[in-house]
Amino acid sequence: MITIGFIRHGTTEWNLAGRMQGQMDTPLAEAGRHQAERIAERLRGESWDGIWSSDLKRALETAECIASMTGIPLLGTDARLRERSFGQLEGTTLEERISRWGTEWRELDLGLESDESLLLRWSSFLEELEESHEGKRMLVVSHGGYIVPIVESIRQEKLEQHLMNTSLTVMVKHQSEGWSFPVLNCTRHLP
Repeated sequence: MITIGFIRHGTTEWNLAGRMQGQMDTPLAEAGRHQAERIAERLRGESWDGIWSSDLKRALETAECIASMTGIPLLGTDARLRERSFGQLEGTTLEERISRWGTEWRELDLGLESDESLLLRWSSFLEELEESHEGKRMLVVSHGGYIVPIVESIRQEKLEQHLMNTSLTVMVKHQSEGWSFPVLNCTRHLP
């Protein structure tokens, strides 16, 4: 058995501007730092064994805040936890995408990383995590475009609402029945 608590990083200036980040390395906005403090305060009252983070600044900054405020050890970063690559879309706003590629931009091949590729990264990371942390409760700080396809593929259904910044999603792997999700996209720690 293993328990994984997925946390989406705090808000960035690019989130606020509606700019597609992908694997571009943007830091947290002031609002994102406050959100990271709030999730850390929430996690202080819970029992977690360690934190793994994407190596991108916005996730690492969130993970470092949680580690410093809770004492949960930050075990490291892993590039396999990075946001999905959005190819040519990275750095653009919706208006810029429409102006460059038209209203049907979602239908074009603009270099977006496939779900298959993303899920392979996740499977590789998860296999190592399960080997080294069997029976543990591990936090994984990552990105919305990374967490959502993983959760949807395991649950076999679409998430009903947008994954919020610093939301907590807890997945528990049971030996025989597979994964359960006692907590999904929870932001009760935010005002």
